[in-house]
Amino acid sequence: MFNESKKTMQWGEETLTLETGKVARQADGCVIATLGETSVMAAVTFAKAPKPGQDFFPLTVHYQEKYYAAGKVPGGFFKREARPTEKETLTARLIDRPIRPLFVEGFKHEVLVMCTVLSHDLVNDPDIVAMIAASAALTISGVPFMGPIAAARVGYVDGEYILNPEIDDMDELRTKPDQRLDLVVAGTKDAVMMVESEAYELSEAEMLDAVKFAHDSFQPVIDLIIDLAEDAAKEPFDFQAPDYADLYAAVKAAGEEQMRAAFALTDKQERTAAVSAARDAIKEALTEEQLEDANLGSAMKKLEAGILRGDVVKTGKRIDGRDTTTVRAIESQVGFLPRTHGSALFTRGETQGLVVTTLGTGDDEQIIDALHGNFRSNFLLHYNFPPYSVGEAGRVGPPGRREIGHGKLAWRALQAVLPAATDFPYTVRVVSEITESNGSSSMASVCGGSLSMMDAGVPLKSAVAGVAMGLILEDDGSYAILTDILGDEDHLGDMDFKVAGTENGITSLQMDIKVAGITPEIMEKALAQAKDGRMHILGEMNKALSGASDFSVHAPRIETMNIPTDKIREVIGSGGKVIREIVEVSGAKVDINDDGVIKIASPNGESIQKAYDMIHSIVAEPEEGQIYNGKVVKIVDFGAFVNFFGKRDGLVHVSQIENRRLNHPSDVLKEGQEVKVKLLGFDDRGKVRLSMKVVDQETGEEIKPEPKKEKAED
Repeated sequence: MFNESKKTMQWGEETLTLETGKVARQADGCVIATLGETSVMAAVTFAKAPKPGQDFFPLTVHYQEKYYAAGKVPGGFFKREARPTEKETLTARLIDRPIRPLFVEGFKHEVLVMCTVLSHDLVNDPDIVAMIAASAALTISGVPFMGPIAAARVGYVDGEYILNPEIDDMDELRTKPDQRLDLVVAGTKDAVMMVESEAYELSEAEMLDAVKFAHDSFQPVIDLIIDLAEDAAKEPFDFQAPDYADLYAAVKAAGEEQMRAAFALTDKQERTAAVSAARDAIKEALTEEQLEDANLGSAMKKLEAGILRGDVVKTGKRIDGRDTTTVRAIESQVGFLPRTHGSALFTRGETQGLVVTTLGTGDDEQIIDALHGNFRSNFLLHYNFPPYSVGEAGRVGPPGRREIGHGKLAWRALQAVLPAATDFPYTVRVVSEITESNGSSSMASVCGGSLSMMDAGVPLKSAVAGVAMGLILEDDGSYAILTDILGDEDHLGDMDFKVAGTENGITSLQMDIKVAGITPEIMEKALAQAKDGRMHILGEMNKALSGASDFSVHAPRIETMNIPTDKIREVIGSGGKVIREIVEVSGAKVDINDDGVIKIASPNGESIQKAYDMIHSIVAEPEEGQIYNGKVVKIVDFGAFVNFFGKRDGLVHVSQIENRRLNHPSDVLKEGQEVKVKLLGFDDRGKVRLSMKVVDQETGEEIKPEPKKEKAED
């Protein structure tokens, strides 16, 4: 019934298995990849003909984490998987980015790649397994895919690179000083196609060696996929790339001169309008048959790319007049908004980000429900890209994949410099509003986010800057690396290479390649050129930081205190009665962790102190010999009970009220009266013994006994 194929190898510490032929047999290709006990199924289907008139490649990648894979039931009211989580969206992008450039040029048939996590051992991250499964499914499907690719994750501990570290090792890296890197690399047998990373100030050489380590480590996986394909691959789909040489010649003849003049304009808006006018002029010169050709868009793009790319490689001069290494003019301003906790306006050329920081308490932490468990995050970064930022009128809706991806890149870049939660017990939310865009708005978010947090008083270890690099690689091997790329250079170039970091090292590296990979030599040169650009940007940012404000007066103040864990129940009280009273009386917000750390937050310092004192009186123990203010709560024949320490009462014996004999304590005391008492100690049964007569009731000072006079000699 089944025509199964199965291949297995030892990869690092785990066994990797690829199998096909038993599940989802109506898909063009389906592979279940298993690493350890983490299994991901990838199914590939593709349309056998393109949609008429379609001038782009419609590839869609979905990645789904099923809660049953980890033996969990989804949260929420509906108890089923709903819209994609951030992790699912980011992993879908992670799979899409290295495979998209490897489809044969001109292939515009719809392709769907669906990856489903079927089993999760809570040790091996399913994202790497999904990338391998997707590559294998594409390779056996018959689709014109120039793979396979493979992927690996790399950690870095004590100068050693670790292949596919466990999930727990990669969680909350900034709380683990030994773990300095979370790097994902994907590529073919010959070249690297994609890099994504979170790093903790690694040098350029360390990052490059990590990429090489990953590329070498996944070579056996590529061989395993090829081995599977030799047994199970379908016949290649009969596809011939369309020949539109005649159409391209007509387009070039009709508009090359006008298009070249358009790209000579340095202002983006003027250039965009001139390029649009050149396209219209070309269309007017074409025949009806040529206008209806589905390859017209490709011919236009080829003309534009040829003009932009050829001139840069030959002359070293770019369309905005810069050379290959110059960063556009930078203007930074902090404290841009009056009532926010922190804000910055960062402008680099025609790219601008208005970045705002808000400080919150523990209640504002994000609770993330993941397959490997629930956890909390006290650092949030959200990126918004409205249509007006590129001069367009478009749909506005929830954040898309691009916005989530760009926001996560900036989040990774800034993670390394955040203070420890014990030193700065705030939840930090950074929002980047991209108000103008012409290249590298994610790196503008990094720069603006760093400035904004410093403006809010967040004690960052150092400032972080980011720069986007580009590549133009010609068929003859000549190339040009571009610092701080424009939107057109990104669109028509071969590489998007983003590097963020401090003066001391790299905190995030992301790379996407549109050609079949780049050599280590090109990557090494790009990293060195990016470092020069980053240092320049940091210098420009420092000019704005000299005017940064102190901790915002509008932000909440948070104080922390530690209590013994066995006292937590007393602070909370039965049904939360005690903690509610503390909050109501003090006006402060109180958050208690299971480890005994209490965070007290309020814009008012007096409220914080009041809550602190109330909690301290509950958890602290009274000290023998100390004097306390108290209140008489009950009078009995043999003395008076005084509340003197939080809810703690003690007995003042009738003999300890005054230095004279009393008939009854009520002769001098009444309930509710405030008195000053000294803690004498505890009796055999642990009862508190207090004294009033040794304390001056007016001043609260202890009354010292007068020294005895010596008898005079006869």
